[in-house]
Amino acid sequence: MERIKRLSLKNNGPAADLKDIPLLDYEAFYEHVADLLNDEQNHCLSYHGVRSGKNLILYCFMAKDADNSIEVCAHEVAVETAVLKSLSALHPAMHIFEREIHENHGVAFEGHPWMKPLRYPCDRHNRKNTIDTYPFYSIGGEELHEVGVGPVHAGVIEPGHFRFICNGEKVLHLEIQLGYQHRGVETLFTTSDNGLQRAILSESVAGDTAVGHALAHSQLVESLAGIEISADLKAERCIALEMERLAIHIGDTAALCGDVAYQTGQVVCEALRTQVINTTQLWCGNRFGKGLVRPGGTNYPLNDDIAHEILNLLEDTGRRFREITDSIYSSPSVLGRFDEIGTLTRKQGFLAGVTGPSARMCGIVRDIRKTHPFQYYSAINFRPIVLDTGDVLARGMIRNLEAFQSMTLIKELITEWTKMDKRGSSRPVYDYKPKPDTFSISLVEGWRGEICHIAMTGNDGKLSHYRVKDPSMHNWTALALAVRNQEISDFPVCNKSFNLSYCGHDL
Repeated sequence: MERIKRLSLKNNGPAADLKDIPLLDYEAFYEHVADLLNDEQNHCLSYHGVRSGKNLILYCFMAKDADNSIEVCAHEVAVETAVLKSLSALHPAMHIFEREIHENHGVAFEGHPWMKPLRYPCDRHNRKNTIDTYPFYSIGGEELHEVGVGPVHAGVIEPGHFRFICNGEKVLHLEIQLGYQHRGVETLFTTSDNGLQRAILSESVAGDTAVGHALAHSQLVESLAGIEISADLKAERCIALEMERLAIHIGDTAALCGDVAYQTGQVVCEALRTQVINTTQLWCGNRFGKGLVRPGGTNYPLNDDIAHEILNLLEDTGRRFREITDSIYSSPSVLGRFDEIGTLTRKQGFLAGVTGPSARMCGIVRDIRKTHPFQYYSAINFRPIVLDTGDVLARGMIRNLEAFQSMTLIKELITEWTKMDKRGSSRPVYDYKPKPDTFSISLVEGWRGEICHIAMTGNDGKLSHYRVKDPSMHNWTALALAVRNQEISDFPVCNKSFNLSYCGHDL
């Protein structure tokens, strides 16, 4: 293959000119991306289409963990006649991106193994494809039966349909059908010129990850508009992100206990989670951290009193959480329902393109805080926690270990924050002016995994394109793989052990 021009960005790098993105013919594009994916230290952050007149430009953003960089390349295609060789045939993790491109723009990918609708957006290319006619996979046989769950669930939960093919009680295949929500999140980012409105929108991409998505959006705005922020504000944002991670991990531990009828573990962890989110509320007035992270500044700067309350919380919660998790993970009845249940192998994880704890629990070292550090993580020595068994026990234990890691990180960050010249009280910037004809990519390691926001501007400096990827986009496939050959009664605990987002998928 001939040597091609490359555009490489460092970490969560500054905005770059759109004209600097190499535009390759598809054969060169295909070979280059496929070659990058042959290395396990590389993975695709985003692969999506952007309209350019009658044509479509396909942009690919590849994370290279070995040198903490992001490589960008593109290919232009005439939409009406586009039939492209599928990358998914070689690298199955690309299947989700190619399905989305096909659904949104009508590009056909020859050799794609699973070319089905992904989320039924209101502006999809073929409006004849409806959620009522979704082509479920089927297996013939008199001994087999199908079980449908959802989209209306017994609890207060978002809509999603699960179709099981079972032989008796054993699950042979699970297909997860999403796409019931049509919020048009990405379009809303480009149709509003109100910076505050966009910031609030970012917090609603996935409501349980308000801090994570708001931070990804703020980083993106600051990059596009050339806004510099102070070190203490960077530290405060990391504290908020780790508080969010801590609260969810403790809450998920409660949910796992509830699904195996260990009520003591459930009620204690629920109470501890409440203490964490109440402390976040003390900081910014909202238990989920809404309003805390804003471009360019903050309305709720950390102060000594709040820092003291956070440290007190960690002391008390840390002690009590250790006591209850020691009980949880030494209980034979709990371990019997967790151990070797819902196993995802390392190979399956790579094939599915999993991120976050779902990757780290099966031996894949994938954590943006380490590989592409952002905010104050670039100033601390962070090491991801990685397990290798890939079962419910591993997914529970990684929450346990990461909760304590978050407590340690928060303490370290507060110690660093106390030494700083405090300038984080600068007000948020909503009337920012992005640079024209530029793009930027923002990565954040949310509690669920890798969050990716990408924006592009036109020649007038206004946002012309906005792209959001929540880690759930990849990790739903992991759940479907994990329940194969399991008893269908194990599905609830497997589902809780991943705790994926419906709205994070259905943008």
